[in-house]
Amino acid sequence: MAEPQPEPQPEPQREPAVRVTRRRARTRANLLDAAFAVFASKGFGRVSIEEVCDAAGYSRGAFYSNFASLDELFFALYRERAGLIARQVADALAGDGPDLAVPASVDRVTEVLLLDLDWLLVKTDFLVHAARDATVAQTLLEHRSRLREAIADRLARARGHTPLPAVLGDADSAARAVVAAYDGVTTQLLLDRDVDRARGWLKQLLTALLTDGSTPPGCSE
Repeated sequence: MAEPQPEPQPEPQREPAVRVTRRRARTRANLLDAAFAVFASKGFGRVSIEEVCDAAGYSRGAFYSNFASLDELFFALYRERAGLIARQVADALAGDGPDLAVPASVDRVTEVLLLDLDWLLVKTDFLVHAARDATVAQTLLEHRSRLREAIADRLARARGHTPLPAVLGDADSAARAVVAAYDGVTTQLLLDRDVDRARGWLKQLLTALLTDGSTPPGCSE
């Protein structure tokens, strides 16, 4: 006689784990939002973990289940915001298809580019922090390198449509100049807090930088 087979056991329910994952993602996002507001208000280096937790409405345990330190949280915040800028630039530059009409692209980039004063305050704090920490500086340099590569890839296509000025050298050098122009304009913006003027200056500067300067901003050749 065959031995009776054990009845199949039901599969374990996975829904609670999904809920936990979603809750943790929401907790992490809330901590990042709260940290952004506190960092912008008080400055990095003047904020404690307790202040971030209080602003988000969470305990220290919730903080440490998502971040090992304020440095880690700060860099996650930086990657999030810098990623947004990279997408804005990439999407604006992608509008020309296989070629790149530089003046028209400059118009699109300067219209969509994030020029948020709170973000610039946080970014500036982060730059100063990175300047004092070689490991953080290296990670920041790697991010900026990826952003430059994305811009250089698009600028390299301009040679068959709108020649880049010879003084800039190759597309990578031109991309470095674009990032430097953005850094310079946003530094001025931190002081005079005039977003509209910053956009205007950035548009004029990038047009003069990437063309011979004879094409007015907003007009493609």
